[in-house]
Amino acid sequence: MISLKQFLEHKGGEIWSVTSASTVHSALQKMAEKNIGALLVIDDGKLVGILSERDYARKVALMGKVSKDTAVREIMTERVLYVRPDESIEDCMALMTEKHFRHLPVIDGKGKILGMISIGDVVRIVISKQKFIIAQLENYISGGR
Repeated sequence: MISLKQFLEHKGGEIWSVTSASTVHSALQKMAEKNIGALLVIDDGKLVGILSERDYARKVALMGKVSKDTAVREIMTERVLYVRPDESIEDCMALMTEKHFRHLPVIDGKGKILGMISIGDVVRIVISKQKFIIAQLENYISGGR
């Protein structure tokens, strides 16, 4: 099974972010452009929050705010849970399920942001692992023919 670090290297560790002073509208434009559901909020090189489509839906659309007039800092999730690159996919899946998150930053022991993993990434990795196990079992059962 590949590690989170290996997965991010394969995926490409692009880190899409905005500042807390950015407008929600510009953040949504970036999410649409990159076809992603969340952005890290980084001020002066420091992770200060995460902005997801869920934040927008619950804190702008439902509250009657205007995305062009609302700063990211007003709606972002400030308490960002993250995973380390050596954690397992199962750990990520458990945390995402328990906390109802769809995105988790991956941060190393020195505080460097390595990337972000999504629930879609987790599902793809789990399916890949299952396909590998099934192929191995089929090979074993057929005697390697």
